[in-house]
Amino acid sequence: MSMSRRAFWVVVALLFLGSGVRAHAGATLLLEEPYSYDGTWAGTGHVAVYLDRVCAETPLKVRRCRPGELGAVLSRYHGIEGHDWFAVPLIPYLYSVESAEQVPLYADPKLVAFLRNEYRHKHLAAVVPDSANGEPPDGPWVQLVGSAYDRTLYAFQIETSAEKDDELIAILNARTNRGAYKLLSANCADFVRELINFYYPRALHRSILADFGVTTPKQIAKCLARYSKHHPELESTRFLIPQVPGTVKRSKPVKGVVESAFKSKKYMAPLLVWHPAIVGCVAAAYFTGSTGFDPGKHALVFDPRRDLEPQMSSQERREYLNRLESMTRMVAESSTVPEIKLSHLEASSQPRLDNTGQPLLQLKLGEIPTEVGLTRDNIINASDSPELAQHLLLIRLREELRRSTPRVSGSDVSDDMELLERLQHTRAQLGSSLAGTF
Repeated sequence: MSMSRRAFWVVVALLFLGSGVRAHAGATLLLEEPYSYDGTWAGTGHVAVYLDRVCAETPLKVRRCRPGELGAVLSRYHGIEGHDWFAVPLIPYLYSVESAEQVPLYADPKLVAFLRNEYRHKHLAAVVPDSANGEPPDGPWVQLVGSAYDRTLYAFQIETSAEKDDELIAILNARTNRGAYKLLSANCADFVRELINFYYPRALHRSILADFGVTTPKQIAKCLARYSKHHPELESTRFLIPQVPGTVKRSKPVKGVVESAFKSKKYMAPLLVWHPAIVGCVAAAYFTGSTGFDPGKHALVFDPRRDLEPQMSSQERREYLNRLESMTRMVAESSTVPEIKLSHLEASSQPRLDNTGQPLLQLKLGEIPTEVGLTRDNIINASDSPELAQHLLLIRLREELRRSTPRVSGSDVSDDMELLERLQHTRAQLGSSLAGTF
């Protein structure tokens, strides 16, 4: 990208954001893409509210934030120790760690499970205790932390007042926090709808056409985006939180009820044969009420270590892809082994934390134990094998650039490539620690 164009976007971002994600105190609706069974069958995803002046005294009690605290994410869950809602600090909610410096560049299922359980032991054991055999419990408690490992999130922030925040804190702490979840009438989206409407009455509502009257995450996100557009006097921001790159299965686009049914062959094909009139009704509902809302359009990109930035352009992506191809060849040409098999590495991996609490992977290649740092702060200094660290960074870069419309900022990709080059320089100085291990 030319310097003039880059300078333009920097100026736009500075004018728009002021001081970044906390440019103004407010309530942020977090629209979360579906994954696993929800991604396969329903596709409606999840929704939560991030309040940056409201913090978690405990997972079940909230208070006003103290200076330097980032606020908490509140959401309704089903089947977690009989409670209706939980409050979790922002960084743990997204990444299962306590600070931005501890967020990993790469994640696999073992690491995600490890980080979630580490956080549960420290902060959630009172409400999510060990199972009878002393092992981590099964169940949906894993939704409380590490959301950005499972899916991409879209954020819609609108300003609130300190007085209304205090009033909400009193209401939440006064009422009984017991399970109230009902799929059709008291789901996670209903909880968020009630919270946002507490600040701005009737701002969010159900859709009869798009969702047959069921409150869905996408519908209330669409409502808040429209409300913000119609009330320009209220400061508002839209940004996205990318799914952490790695080998965790990627999430899928979020849908409404009618949209999910209409776009699903497994639902529509049998109905088209036996009940074509129903298909016609669903199609009419879809085209009338479900189209035209892309939650990621024009959204800025969130990273916990910097201010919000614009998404990478298609031209930037092509330039970075060419550069990545060149760097991939460079890594392959200097490799001391014919191929590093990811499945082999994951099978032998054991995640742990270094003495500063930052995650790393301990691998066994042949008979030699090898450690690889996973954060920007430890991937060079804590990696026994710079070559292996490079391969993990290549996985991250391919994931960041795989979309035709990337959900990532140019500076993030540039930083990753700089790390890759620094690791190559380290390899040139030290030699590869993988030699003779296969």
